Amino acid sequence: MIARGSRSEARVVVVELEEEGIKGTGECTPYPRYGESDASVMAQIMSVVSQLEKGLTREELQKILPAGAARNALDCALWDLAARKQQQSLADLIGITLPETVITAQTVVIGTPDQMANSASTLWQAGAKLLKVKLDNHLISERMVAIRTAVPDATLIVDANESWRA
Repeated sequence: MIARGSRSEARVVVVELEEEGIKGTGECTPYPRYGESDASVMAQIMSVVSQLEKGLTREELQKILPAGAARNALDCALWDLAARKQQQSLADLIGITLPETVITAQTVVIGTPDQMANSASTLWQAGAKLLKVKLDNHLISERMVAIRTAVPDATLIVDANESWRA
């Protein structure tokens, strides 16, 4: 569930690139909201097949496809392929150290101020210290005051999913 709606399933386009018997995989979800469909994403992917066969790089990909689902899937597949060819994790390939622990935000879904405060309190009591508060453009102050009152020590981040306009 997000501010502009919810869905129970998503169609996923999977890209698999193979070189020297090694496979790299990437995936994406076409979003109609951004003018994408399964067909348009597949068409974009197919439009670069010959360039991929000639060794298209990630950098070149950024220049020939617009930002979006197709480019994301191909970019991820190219990264995955490069890491697998080097028999390394992606983190090792790009030279970063993974953190020993990762803090995960737990989501407080949109509801009445009381429902959201109760949800935040339940999450806090279960050990969540970082709460992502989903908001739309209604009852913003009331919801945030209720949540902050319920969990005064929690770290809060807000996710309005494009429901706010300047």
